[in-house]
Amino acid sequence: MLRVLGNRTYRHLFLAQVVALIGTGLATVALGLLAYDIAGADAGVVLGTALAIKMIAYVGVAPVAAAFAERLPRRRMLVLLDLLRGAVALSLPFVTEVWQVFVLIFVLQSASAAFTPTFQATIPDVLPDEGDYTRALSLSRLAYDMESLVSPMLAAALLTVVGFHTLFAGTVVGFLASAALVVSVVLPSPVPGEPRGIYDRTTRGLRIYLATPRLRGLLALSFAVSAAGSMIIVNTVVLVQAGYGLSQQATALALAAFGGGSMVAALVLPRLLEAVPDRIAMLSGAAMLAGGLALAAVAAPGYEMLLGFWLFLGLGYSLTQTPSGRLLRRSSNPEDRPALFAAQFALSHACWLVTYPAAGWLGIRIGMPLTFAVLATVAGGAVLLAAFLWPTGDPDAIEHVHADLPPDHPHVADAVQAAGGLRHAHAFVIDSHHQDWPRGA
Repeated sequence: MLRVLGNRTYRHLFLAQVVALIGTGLATVALGLLAYDIAGADAGVVLGTALAIKMIAYVGVAPVAAAFAERLPRRRMLVLLDLLRGAVALSLPFVTEVWQVFVLIFVLQSASAAFTPTFQATIPDVLPDEGDYTRALSLSRLAYDMESLVSPMLAAALLTVVGFHTLFAGTVVGFLASAALVVSVVLPSPVPGEPRGIYDRTTRGLRIYLATPRLRGLLALSFAVSAAGSMIIVNTVVLVQAGYGLSQQATALALAAFGGGSMVAALVLPRLLEAVPDRIAMLSGAAMLAGGLALAAVAAPGYEMLLGFWLFLGLGYSLTQTPSGRLLRRSSNPEDRPALFAAQFALSHACWLVTYPAAGWLGIRIGMPLTFAVLATVAGGAVLLAAFLWPTGDPDAIEHVHADLPPDHPHVADAVQAAGGLRHAHAFVIDSHHQDWPRGA
């Protein structure tokens, strides 16, 4: 897995991701503690609403940002967005009112909504080999797990000597270091495709996404991921501190257990995906999420058992989430990749927009056991829907007919005349020559 770090450009981008995510992880812990400091036992509602605002920014900003990203130098765009995120994080320690949290979260996450898909779409251009890209996805998953594992552990250590407001300073340092690492490399930009209007550029990724069966299945799996993830992110602080009467350090360790499970899965995934199709691996991971939530609903776990559940859910979370980049890469031409990554970013976070506030409000209104049960039902339904939407046989090359292209068009140079038009086969993606998925494929 580590051999891809021999590529200097990818190595610097990976390190930029790691330091930014460690800083973000510190902010995640600090934000939960800030919500508890302001609202007490109602922290789940405050945090759930703040994270819903984050999702609104992600859903609304990402496709628009991707449309403009086609026209802007990637490196300059990424650096400016890192600096903006650092400036906002610098303001968070001075928050005293709930509405101030909401405003700053919206600005911070709007910048992230522009940064993250652009960053993710750059990696396939840096590492065009599929094996290297798969290893990079697992390394990326490990980097995200730094946010869930190393950051809470670091936060737990820091909280023994400083107040939680100081944790936000780590976020600022992370974003500044990320900007410096991005500046240090030259990033490839894909050759621009045919000129398109702003509406077409804004919606193109969504249209490709929703027209591709495997990606419709991925969207259903994203709902299962968000159901489990929301329960953990929103209600851990409530379960541990309000429910069990434990410390801030215990909250950080519970989040670290979830990250630890995710990290274990990410370490084994490159070899696993050589033997198991993406569809089986991802459906299995989502089934683990639904099953773990259901067991927690009936087990009424104490703190030690909660750590075990969080570890198990971390395994399922990474198993479901990590291979998604492979599906997006398979399903797009290079020039459409930023738009498709932005569509995944927006649509997957639309799922979180539903489950974040649901986890907070249900926890207050009906109690934690029933909240576990409701979210387990959501995750289980999402797994069944994904299995239906994502065909069992999902080859790259698909035979199809072009009824609207002339025989001398370059795209059908290898085609043969057949009923209904010109027939040929190749790795199939939705683009200007293929507006719809072939029937029966």
